[in-house]
Amino acid sequence: MIRWLAALAVALTTLIASPASAYWEYGHGVVARIAYEEVRPETRAKIDALMARYDAVDTPTCPFDTIEDVAYWADCVKPLGDRYAPAFPWHYQNVNICETFSLSEPCANGNCVAAQIERHARLLADIDLPMHERIEALAFLTHFVGDLHQPMHAGDMADRGGNDVPANYGLLKGRRLNLHAIFDGYLAERAFTTSPGGARGLVSTYDRATLEAYKGGDVVQWSREMWIVSKDYAYPLLLDTIPCDTEVTRKTLTEEDVQVLIPIMREAAVKGGMRLARLLDDALSEGKAPRFRRL
Repeated sequence: MIRWLAALAVALTTLIASPASAYWEYGHGVVARIAYEEVRPETRAKIDALMARYDAVDTPTCPFDTIEDVAYWADCVKPLGDRYAPAFPWHYQNVNICETFSLSEPCANGNCVAAQIERHARLLADIDLPMHERIEALAFLTHFVGDLHQPMHAGDMADRGGNDVPANYGLLKGRRLNLHAIFDGYLAERAFTTSPGGARGLVSTYDRATLEAYKGGDVVQWSREMWIVSKDYAYPLLLDTIPCDTEVTRKTLTEEDVQVLIPIMREAAVKGGMRLARLLDDALSEGKAPRFRRL
């Protein structure tokens, strides 16, 4: 788990952010908070009731004090070893942007984020399941919707979601800095703290009709949207092209590139929050198990 150091100072035209935490904390929290404030009151009450019973899950190092804690839980439990090791591939799907979009191969045997969103929404809706299973389902669902709306979890060039693409973030350079880390950390916090920042700030820039429209579609459509962001923006802005047949050398994501990406990241987070709210309302207030089209 990468903990970001303090950022470098602003220099020339390249502004560098200093994230206190990465997407898996800050970004997930924003998506979850948007959803929590968007759901029906009765849904929120049921979320609170599940959160209050978090002891049933028996992960005391990863408590549920806030909805942001719930969103982060799926990453928090990764160090617990074999207990949650099978969940590692559920956080992403990385459909190759150099090929035709399809979830068939990345989601084989259900080991991808889209399939696990469906699965955990169904588990959450099943009131006959033991309490600890439904609490875990709430946490996994909340986290995975956030994961899907981080573009580097949805599309790549067979490079482990950009982890194998060395990159600089403006003047910030480092051996371990790569495209995935930039989206997870510096770019995520830059996008979500740019005024108006935070969950309410992000949502305030959209009208109600647009927000309701974001709730539409299914997990396949949402996956394709984020794949397109990766294909049309994340890689081209960094590399000037998509070098599908050539080795990628270290490039720099410039301030101009960041300014293009900020509204795209913000929109993705708002979409994620609205879609998570829909899934939570369906599962907890309607008892509806999502049945999306085949992956």
